Amino acid sequence: MKKLFGTDGIRGEAGLFPLDAATVSTLGRSLARHLAERPESHDAAPRIVTGRDTRQSGAWIEHAFIEGARQAGALCQSAGVITTPGVAFLARTLAADAGVVISASHNPYQDNGIKIFSPSGRKLDDATERLIEADIKTVETRDRAGAEEKRTPAEELESAESARLKERYLDYLSGEVAAGLSLEKLSLAVDCANGAASELAPALFRKLGARVVAINCTPDGRNINRDCGSLHIEGLRRAVLEHRTHLGVAFDGDADRALFVDARGEFVDGDATLWIMAQYLASREELKNGMVVATVMSNIGLEIALRARGWELRRTDVGDKYVLEELLSTGAAVGGEQSGHIIFPRQSLAGDGLITTLAVLRAMHDAGMGLDELTVGFTRYPQVLVNVRVREKRPFDEVAEIARAAHETSEKLGTRGRLLLRYSGTEPLARVMIEGEQQDVIERYAETLATTIRETLGAA
Repeated sequence: MKKLFGTDGIRGEAGLFPLDAATVSTLGRSLARHLAERPESHDAAPRIVTGRDTRQSGAWIEHAFIEGARQAGALCQSAGVITTPGVAFLARTLAADAGVVISASHNPYQDNGIKIFSPSGRKLDDATERLIEADIKTVETRDRAGAEEKRTPAEELESAESARLKERYLDYLSGEVAAGLSLEKLSLAVDCANGAASELAPALFRKLGARVVAINCTPDGRNINRDCGSLHIEGLRRAVLEHRTHLGVAFDGDADRALFVDARGEFVDGDATLWIMAQYLASREELKNGMVVATVMSNIGLEIALRARGWELRRTDVGDKYVLEELLSTGAAVGGEQSGHIIFPRQSLAGDGLITTLAVLRAMHDAGMGLDELTVGFTRYPQVLVNVRVREKRPFDEVAEIARAAHETSEKLGTRGRLLLRYSGTEPLARVMIEGEQQDVIERYAETLATTIRETLGAA
């Protein structure tokens, strides 16, 4: 059996292994059992808080998980439809042993996933993931095949307790994260991706006094992320320009990321958001170690902008898990991904699109500037990506011709350009990514390097 847990939990097509009812119940039992075995449990029943996004498969998957966990003695509380970081918050503040989210983030509705958080808000540790995978491996294939998904109505999992848990999270955002922040003179368009933020986001910003134009906030189980949200900014741009709002924000299906549009309709991605927050934190002497953490995919324009201020961009592998590890090891105050997944470790160890939006709104409020003014100083550099099909994935530095060509390209780019060579994790592809000041120049460099890879490692 291949490894089930990726950097963002388990993900796949709902109803098929490992997201069939029997396997999900096994996962629930396994997690509860391993939580109970921990020394700190003191023989007490493990407490688990769950939540889900708006996919039509979410209710029965959450029900199957809870059923399995309760069979192993766990006490489970469901927050119903809530954002991924909302569950992470509840796991921390309710002193639960784990938080579990049923969501596939920005994927289409046919997919779903299971993310598990420790009480700190960090993703489940690798050791426990391996134990759970071993337990799932023992489930007979015939048992999985014979199990039918119980099409649990979402209403069965919604309760007065769910409403209280959501209100607890909303109170935290408005009362603590947004303490002292008034949005009474501000208007914003909010694209909720027909996902988990559909009720929470408009309620939060209206509670703080903003005029809110909410779009894509009528989920039907199948329209989550469909031509909307953070993957499709066009609708948000139209709403901002049509309603003349001060800015717009788009979330993904589980609202752990946020992307923006300024009053002119210009796109503001995660890199630009990191630039805004670096300046804001520095103005308050809170930019720890003069450092921002981002991944290898962040545009070199961010690196150049930070360098001009004497600040450092520390890069990690792709994935918020690696960003968080670097934040905690360096003590940096902010980090994130180009996709809009931003982490402020002092507030939450889970990326939270609502917290990111509040941070941007506070920066605008305190500076008395529009979003377009706050992005001044950041220029997104042209980028080109070429994929080359390969027969084997040898380390690039072990192939003399490739190593030589890569070195020559990097020398030509200097400090105002960047080369990234990497292999696809799922396909036999080498990826050549180059950023620089002139599109035609970097395209020529990329094709030259791609040709070298094709001649040395290319598929027959």
